[in-house]
Amino acid sequence: MARGGWLGTLLPALAAALLLPSAPLSAQDAPGDVEALPPITLIRVHKAERRMELVDVDGRVHVIEGLQLGGDLLGPKHFEGDQKTPEGQYTIDWGNPNSAYHLSLHVSYPSADDTAYAVGQGRSAGGMIMVHGQPNDLPGANSGVRAKGDWTDGCIALSNAQMDAVYRAVPDGTPIDILP
Repeated sequence: MARGGWLGTLLPALAAALLLPSAPLSAQDAPGDVEALPPITLIRVHKAERRMELVDVDGRVHVIEGLQLGGDLLGPKHFEGDQKTPEGQYTIDWGNPNSAYHLSLHVSYPSADDTAYAVGQGRSAGGMIMVHGQPNDLPGANSGVRAKGDWTDGCIALSNAQMDAVYRAVPDGTPIDILP
């Protein structure tokens, strides 16, 4: 028998099995059942359906449902304080592990067109639109508790478990398409 006997053969196999990534979230998984995702190359948000589609490097689509959005769901964000989530093509341009919410990824809103529209109306387009988890001070958020309703100022909120997986899988520069 090889050096180390059966234990020397079993331990490396067991260690390899334990280090394999968890199955990615799929359409049939519950929203909080996200353990790991492969690297993501595109995010699509469908506001009306409260659904996020994450396209991985192999073209597979992973779905997260139950998104929480800005308090005014109809139409795109135009102005600071309008309580709307933007619509359009943007980029995830940086992440914040020390956010006031459980992790956050910055959406590149406003675009030049967004800014021009708002300025043309004598207003500010706003900014700091993020994909993030629940408020850090929300009791039970790490156990699945979520704030009620659409409570963000235009951001896209996930459960903390969902945000953990998304934060690890989405690199800076990932396109995010936000659809009505």
